[in-house]
Amino acid sequence: MPGNKETHSLELEVRDYECDVQGVVNNANYQHYLEHARHKFLLSKGISFMELHKDGTDLIVTKVEINYRYPLKSCDRFVVRTRIRREGNVRLVFVQNIYRLPDEKLVIEAEVTGVATKRGRPIPPGDLIERLGFASE
Repeated sequence: MPGNKETHSLELEVRDYECDVQGVVNNANYQHYLEHARHKFLLSKGISFMELHKDGTDLIVTKVEINYRYPLKSCDRFVVRTRIRREGNVRLVFVQNIYRLPDEKLVIEAEVTGVATKRGRPIPPGDLIERLGFASE
């Protein structure tokens, strides 16, 4: 299915404690960066996880694919760019890339697949589709 071409950008900086003994960001921390950027992307569209949960809908991750291209180091500045596409009737895929700043060196390529659920069962994303900028179907 077609994707939303709009890209959301979030700039961050590596903190010392996110690095391992080799002096580079530990691989697990990249998932934190990606998750934070997804949350900020949704908030920029007026979608709050807390409000959705209060209404009985939860957004959950079902699959994460990450290609590590280049390591970040302490104090590196970087940007996470996020866009989204639909996949099937219930899945949304967040396509996310991390670039080191200021040289825009590609660090991470990721696809994070998620679904909306009610009472533990996947549901069509409903009005989230319009709020995310997809054309009505």
